[in-house]
Amino acid sequence: MRADGLVVGTSGNVSVRAGDLVAVSPSGLDYDAMTPELVGVHRLDGEPVDAPLRPTTEMPMHLAVYGHTDARAIVHTHSTSATVLSTLVDEVPPIHYLIAMFGGPVRVASYATYGTPELAASMIRALDGRTACLLGNHGAVTYAGTLAAAYSQAVYLEWICEVYLRASAGGTPRLLPPEEIERVRGKLSSYGPADRA
Repeated sequence: MRADGLVVGTSGNVSVRAGDLVAVSPSGLDYDAMTPELVGVHRLDGEPVDAPLRPTTEMPMHLAVYGHTDARAIVHTHSTSATVLSTLVDEVPPIHYLIAMFGGPVRVASYATYGTPELAASMIRALDGRTACLLGNHGAVTYAGTLAAAYSQAVYLEWICEVYLRASAGGTPRLLPPEEIERVRGKLSSYGPADRA
């Protein structure tokens, strides 16, 4: 995630669900020091099964997504453009048709202190009908059926936020109408290899 500019330092985290278990990155560990053995496995209630280190402080957020969606993987970033935009707007508007990959304009969850149930609840409201949201004054969350897909969504979301910020700096961007976003959602549902997740 650091190489793609999605995190700084030890910020951000990822998780993957398999049945009633969740593998989640540990708290505050430098990415260069992380090994598979240090990634903790927890039950859906947060109880550790095999976790040598404390889980990410955002564990409540991850568990809330798994409890309210069909997610199998989650990526939480502190990418620059998404974080900047989370301080300026209530939703990422349809500046580009790829916003349809998230279900439509990406909402910004109201700010709440990191690692709290309040942040998890705010995020769940923002995710209603979407596979991504920005966290007010904080970062972004994406989820999907695989870790690769959730990660790809995080990269696309950061790009869309950057496009909007650059366009806004030059004037008032033209936005796409809701019917176009719906049309693209339909097209995206059959885009790519037939066996993709």
